Amino acid sequence: MKKLISALALMVMFAASGPALAVNPDEVLKDPKLEQRARDLSLEIRCVVCQNQSIDDSNADLAKDLRLLVRERLQAGDSDKQVLDYLVDRYGEFVLLKPRIASHTLLLWIGGPLVLLIGGFVIFRNIRKQRSLGPDKEKSGPIPLSDAEKKELEELLKDE
Repeated sequence: MKKLISALALMVMFAASGPALAVNPDEVLKDPKLEQRARDLSLEIRCVVCQNQSIDDSNADLAKDLRLLVRERLQAGDSDKQVLDYLVDRYGEFVLLKPRIASHTLLLWIGGPLVLLIGGFVIFRNIRKQRSLGPDKEKSGPIPLSDAEKKELEELLKDE
């Protein structure tokens, strides 16, 4: 039982510290406030190699370079916005994990909810339409033959 608890504690410790392992000790700034700002910014910046990870979580060489660049800009006195603007100017808006709301990203922000609303409306309309038909019309069965069709069918059957 003790081995199981020790193993679980070890797994939780490694799982919780996974993203922190990407930042190397030589990258850490001496000023804790500046380091915290750098870590917060690093969580907003996409690793352009890994694409679905922040540079804080990635071990790629480019992510390390970006982490160092963020720290250099912060030490130079740049604000968080200036650092992000610098990276966007250099790499494009793809470098941001959460794109900014602007006229050219408006479709990105409203596209998902818009498709969801349109789909919900179509489903609602179809359900309402089927209910308006009523149970009698859904189970009406085949349409009876006219007199001319009955005569034609009898002639066809006689020929055989």
